[in-house]
Amino acid sequence: MEFVIGGLAAAAAGFFTNPLDVLKTRMQLQGELRARGQHAVHYKNVFHAAVVVIQNDGITGLQKGLSAAVTMHCIRNCVRLGLYQLASNKGLVTDSNGKTVFYKSFCVSAFSGAAGAFCGSPLFLIKTQLQSQTSTSVAVGHQHGRTGTITALRDIYNQQGVRGLWRGANGTMLRALAGSSAQLTSFAMMKDVLNQYSFFRDSPMLRTFTASIIGGIFQVISMTPFDLVSTRLYNQPVDVNGKGLLYKNIPDCFTKIWKTEGFRGFYKGVTANYMRLAPHGALTLVFWDYLKDLHVRVNAPKHRNL
Repeated sequence: MEFVIGGLAAAAAGFFTNPLDVLKTRMQLQGELRARGQHAVHYKNVFHAAVVVIQNDGITGLQKGLSAAVTMHCIRNCVRLGLYQLASNKGLVTDSNGKTVFYKSFCVSAFSGAAGAFCGSPLFLIKTQLQSQTSTSVAVGHQHGRTGTITALRDIYNQQGVRGLWRGANGTMLRALAGSSAQLTSFAMMKDVLNQYSFFRDSPMLRTFTASIIGGIFQVISMTPFDLVSTRLYNQPVDVNGKGLLYKNIPDCFTKIWKTEGFRGFYKGVTANYMRLAPHGALTLVFWDYLKDLHVRVNAPKHRNL
C-alpha cells in the first residue's frame, strides 16, 4: 500500500504542475550550446514563455506530454515514496526517539529516488520530447516529431529496442539522487522542527505544506543543473544506433554546457523549475501524508460498544 499511495499522490500533483514543466523544458533547451547573445530568445521568462506557448500551441499546449508526465510521476514516486516509507516504517531513517537522522534519510531518499527514476525513465524521455515540440518559429532543441505517448513508445522500441527506451536513464537517476535526497531529507527534518510548535502540531496539513515548500528550495538548488543535463540528454538527436549526436555521456554534456553557456547555463529555467517543483512537491507530499493518514483511519480497528 505504501507504493500505491506514493504513486497516486505524485500523479495527482503532476496534473496541476505539468504546464510549468512544459515552460521549464522550453527554457532549458533554449540557446543549447550557444553563448549568451548568440541565439534567438523566444522565451524571456516564465511568464513570457506561457504567453508564447499559448500563442503558438493554444491553451492546450501548456499540457503537452500530460499523459506521459502523469504516468511517469506515478511510476517514479510509487517506487521512490514507497521505498522511503517502507524504510521509515522499519525505523531506518530515524533514531530511537523517532527523529529523522540526516545521513540515514539522505542515503535512503537518494537510493529510492534513483530507483524510481530508472523505472520511469522511458516516460521521462517521451515527456521531454513531447513538451519541447512546437511550431518552427519558436522551436528550441531538436524536434522529434512525436505524436503521442503510445506511438512514441512503439516507435522508439521499433527503432532502437529496449535500450532506446532507457537512453539517458543515468542522467535522470543522477538528477533524482540529488533532488530526492535534498527534498525528502529537508522535508522530514523540517517537519521535526515544526512539530516543536503547538500551532503546527494542531495543523498537520499546514505543517506538511510549509515543510514541503522549504524542502522545494533545497531541491531546486541541488537538482536544477542535473535536471537541465537530463533534459538535454533526453532531447538530443540520435543516430541510427541510438547514440547521441550532441553529447556522448553525462560528463561530456556538463563539459560542453560549461564551455559554451557558462555556469548560468546550468540554471536556465530555474524560476520555472522552482515554480513547478515547489507546488508539485507540496501537493505530492500533502497528498502523500493525507492518503497515509486516510489509510490508517480506514484500517484502524473499530471498537463496538458492548
